[in-house]
Amino acid sequence: MKFGKELKSQMVPEWQEAYMDYEFLKNLLKDILHHKKDTTPAPNSDHPSGLTRTLSHYRAFSGLTSVQRSLSMRSTTSSHHEDIENHPIVVNNVKGLDGEDGYVTTYRGAGEDDGEQELIFFNRLDIEFNKVNKFYRAKVEEVMKQADELDKQMNALIAFRIKVDNPQHAWFETAVDIDKFASTTSLSTSNSSSGRGPSKRILPEQMDKIEEDRSLRGLRSDDSDDLSSRDHRISDEIRHSSGRVVPEVTMSKSSRSSTDSDSVSGRPPSLEILKRVTVNKAADTPLSTIKNVLNVPVDTNLKFTKENLSKVEDQLKKAFAEFYHKLRHLKSYSFLNILAFSKIMKKHDKITSRNASKSYLKMVDNSYIGSSDEVISKLLDRVEATFIKHFANANRKKGLDTLRPKAKKEKHRVTASLGFLAGCTVALLFALVMSVRTRKIVEKDGHGQYMETMFPLYSFFGFIVLHMLFYAGNIYFWKKYKINYQFIFGFKAGTELGYREVLLLSFGLSVLALASIHANLDMDIDPKTNDYQQFTELIPLILVILIFLIMICPFNIIYRSSRYFFLTCSIHTFFSLLYKVVLPDFFVADQFTSQVQSFKNIEFYICYYSSGGYKVREHDCNKNTVFNVFTYILAPLPFWWRMLQCVRRFFEEKDAIQGWNSLKYFAIVVSFATRTAYGKNNSNEWYIIAWVTSIVAGAVAAYWDIVFDWGLLNRKSTNPWLRDKLIVPYKSVYFAAIALDVLLRFSWIQIVLDLEVPFLHEQSMIAVIAILEIVRRGVWNFFRLENEHLNNVGKYRAFKSVPLPFNYEEDEDA
Repeated sequence: MKFGKELKSQMVPEWQEAYMDYEFLKNLLKDILHHKKDTTPAPNSDHPSGLTRTLSHYRAFSGLTSVQRSLSMRSTTSSHHEDIENHPIVVNNVKGLDGEDGYVTTYRGAGEDDGEQELIFFNRLDIEFNKVNKFYRAKVEEVMKQADELDKQMNALIAFRIKVDNPQHAWFETAVDIDKFASTTSLSTSNSSSGRGPSKRILPEQMDKIEEDRSLRGLRSDDSDDLSSRDHRISDEIRHSSGRVVPEVTMSKSSRSSTDSDSVSGRPPSLEILKRVTVNKAADTPLSTIKNVLNVPVDTNLKFTKENLSKVEDQLKKAFAEFYHKLRHLKSYSFLNILAFSKIMKKHDKITSRNASKSYLKMVDNSYIGSSDEVISKLLDRVEATFIKHFANANRKKGLDTLRPKAKKEKHRVTASLGFLAGCTVALLFALVMSVRTRKIVEKDGHGQYMETMFPLYSFFGFIVLHMLFYAGNIYFWKKYKINYQFIFGFKAGTELGYREVLLLSFGLSVLALASIHANLDMDIDPKTNDYQQFTELIPLILVILIFLIMICPFNIIYRSSRYFFLTCSIHTFFSLLYKVVLPDFFVADQFTSQVQSFKNIEFYICYYSSGGYKVREHDCNKNTVFNVFTYILAPLPFWWRMLQCVRRFFEEKDAIQGWNSLKYFAIVVSFATRTAYGKNNSNEWYIIAWVTSIVAGAVAAYWDIVFDWGLLNRKSTNPWLRDKLIVPYKSVYFAAIALDVLLRFSWIQIVLDLEVPFLHEQSMIAVIAILEIVRRGVWNFFRLENEHLNNVGKYRAFKSVPLPFNYEEDEDA
């Protein structure tokens, strides 16, 4: 694989704009190469073609001998000066207008034939390097601040553990332990500094205790010295070992003052912290939401119980895992960019036959990004050590498995099972068509009765399977175009479903549904009993119950983590006002809005089986007053949920856009209600009202899809009528998606106009309209997540914000 493709494949998707633009620089080098070919005179035809090669060999040998001769004659004092004079570039560190350091390359060959092209190349190279160096510096400073915060969180956690495990004697025993630690450490330090080994008073069994107590001092404490002096010492060691300049890492003022005051006082610093710590507000729950509405004060005092300790540990585990993930990405970012600059400079030297890479790469090596790798590496080691000791019971394998989740591997049995179930689906569909045609079922008297009763029951499974197939397609294209859907949805690493797994589930469900259809496809009434077999009529209900039981199954089978993720989002959607709205929740709610017909079918399930109509395959649900009332309530329920989510976000985020979005969903609910009323009353008044409300709702929804959800129709964009950044390389795809979304948004016209297709039953026509809406949602899903991904890229948002359990009062006063 070429380096350019490898660089793209290993980029952090949300940081891609911050990486060196390798392809652009490579194109500049191609321009230099083309210019050299165009300006190089053709060889003289009077000389044989082999003479050029001979002369080149002679020149190479002559240059070698001249170099040897000059080396023997040059003095030590003039060597460095002449070396600098022979360099084609000089790189200087300058301070920009914004006060930040930057690097400027002076090219000495600007007056040569191809000097202008090389000058453009080095100017662009400086821009790319300064961009990379600035971004990396900002991210390193960010992780150092987070390390300080995790230091304090760990001190509070350890003190919390002590109070929970031994609330009666914790203060005294810990004070004695830390006093021992202070005396032994100081003695060990003084002995080692004077050239002697550690004191004989430190027994081997005491070393574990010393190491444990050292971890109380924080993530970045590996000696009895304070953090600042330790990092100066590390920097000195690295300078001596590698010749690099390492940026100094110092502790924040609040942390340094806290440590100093603790060391001066006689109290143990770990437990003294508890006097300045409160518990952060818990994540939103229905109870906390109700308390917030009623203005009930939140109790943030520490309660030393094992249950609270478990919650605190879980929060810090997630915080450490996310922090470690960020450090690894930062280390990879540094490595890839330094390698990219090395590759591009070697290409430059090869094309121009100059030796500019030595000077430039020396500057890269001495810059911030080139010299601070050891700091990140040491921080990674300390995070590992802390996590293993405090969250994995000193089990290194367990700790590293948590910190470094393994990439999900494609399993052959998934592919094999998928192929088998897909084949079964095709075979059952073919058998179903052949059975209907050979038995002439459509011409029998029971055909209409079957379509009114059994078809709505089985079409429910068809809608779900189709939605899953489109979701599998979405996953495939998200992965193809590097859209980080795992991060956007917040999936736990290694547990997200790939498109193969989703296809496996969808074909598995289709096989069950088609097999059950074959089981009760008999259109004739039994002449002896004058009724249908009750067991075969119960098959659809049994299948629904089976799916529900699989969804809530507590055993780790059939992708439990994904099932529970969906159930959690569904519960948050059902109780929209009681939970804080996040993207996975409203994304699932949007999927529900495209399954309105499925909600109608669920209502029909309840009516059909509760009334006993399944015994004779007849129903009078359409004449049932309760059923008709619930049609107005149950079918548009997803739109109500989505509207309530927007209302909550409007009041929480003070975002007017969410207020307008809630009105959009309210308009859709009104249009749905008026169309339903027209279908039942069929009067001119309801006809006009249905038309007006439906047109308004459809136009607003289509505009919202394209402009707000997809970010398109920007006429001032660099891509006219689209947006500035596009992931799909074909603009026609976006225009086709816009046209399709508008067209399918108005598929309700068939209902208002009462259009009939001679060869389709009324229930079949309803199913076709429902299928078109699922197709529209499948297209919407891709572009909605593409727009969300680009928003994250624009803000370099590549990591989750994990809430920390403790809050320091000193932070609030600062």
